[in-house]
Amino acid sequence: MTPDPIAIIGGGPAGLMAAEVLAAAGQAVTVFDAKPSVGRKFLLAGKGGLNLTHAEPFDAFAGRFGARAAQIEPLLRGFDADAVRAWAGALGVPTFVGTSGRVFPADLKAAPLLRAWLHRLRAGGVKFAMRHRWTGWAEDGRTLRFATPDGERLVTPAAALLALGGASWPQLGSDGAWAPLLQARGVDVAPLRPANCGFDVGPTAAHPQGPGWSARFAADFAGQPVKPVALAAEGFPARAGEFVITATGIEGSLVYAASSALRERIARDGSAPLQLDLLPQLTPERVLAEVAHPRGSRSLSSHLKSRLHLGPLKLGLLHELLTREQMLAPATLAAALKALPLRLHAPRPVAEAISTAGGVRFEALADGLMLRELPGVFAAGEMLDWEAPTGGYLLTACLASGRAAALGLLARGGR
Repeated sequence: MTPDPIAIIGGGPAGLMAAEVLAAAGQAVTVFDAKPSVGRKFLLAGKGGLNLTHAEPFDAFAGRFGARAAQIEPLLRGFDADAVRAWAGALGVPTFVGTSGRVFPADLKAAPLLRAWLHRLRAGGVKFAMRHRWTGWAEDGRTLRFATPDGERLVTPAAALLALGGASWPQLGSDGAWAPLLQARGVDVAPLRPANCGFDVGPTAAHPQGPGWSARFAADFAGQPVKPVALAAEGFPARAGEFVITATGIEGSLVYAASSALRERIARDGSAPLQLDLLPQLTPERVLAEVAHPRGSRSLSSHLKSRLHLGPLKLGLLHELLTREQMLAPATLAAALKALPLRLHAPRPVAEAISTAGGVRFEALADGLMLRELPGVFAAGEMLDWEAPTGGYLLTACLASGRAAALGLLARGGR
């Protein structure tokens, strides 16, 4: 067995931030990760520009965490959006605020920030053990077991900090395999579910046997964005934006924003209805007037294209979701253009989601994010039971929780 003062398991943002705090306090730290390199999901996020945080006021920011806002707020007070920007700046990476309030590195890249971070961590004495997949504890309940290319390795640390992520994008390292290991030790873990995810649609007028779109609609429009559009659902007031048609349903920023409400409705009722305003820039009265305008010899599609500038995708949605009788009734069609009903059948699998809901319940944590059932073991990041929309909230909370868990470990005397 190899003694090691503090073991951090998981090399994502939460684990790396915990390592930084502990090393700065003079602690010897080794970061263990199953992959050949750390920060893989962090780098993937960088392909979209690396949304680090959000510049909105603190109370609004903290409110984005929904049912867990009360638990996340104290973590954010210790490391908020301004702290994230200062941290990046200290690594030589300036940031800017985009038009939506989202904060990005000036070069819109993740790799330079990660390289600078790892250089600082190594200079501070942090060690890294790659290709070490954590498989639980030995019989003594304290010794950590790792599967490595050279066989099993046993490590008995003074304390351990788990930052193993959720279960989204498992090819990058977070596969949720830790959940049964903790449950076997009496830790209360909420089921891992998809968050910020796409959905499959239920039966449609054009595909009544469902679920999913008709073959023709999917072939013609999968991959295309629907915009401008507004979406409304139970627990999600109407919001304008855009989303994307997939082979079996819908995804994209507007859908991700509503995903928590939609997922919970499906869990409760088996499906989730929503309404699409295909013409959010026009009043219902204007839409009705244009639909009811005499069309002469023109086809209905030509009429709608001419009077309301509807493109092929929005016309396709109407034909997919409405019956012929509904299409030919001007008042019904006009109402549908402002509130087109669509029923969702199921969220896409958690492996495809941007993030994960569920995880270690906060009720299973003592002060400093230590597991009540496992003294000396702390947890941080996406493996905790919280969720938030995209927009920088996810990364900020991971960093803040990694810092808080490290401080909790230090307050306990490093053990």
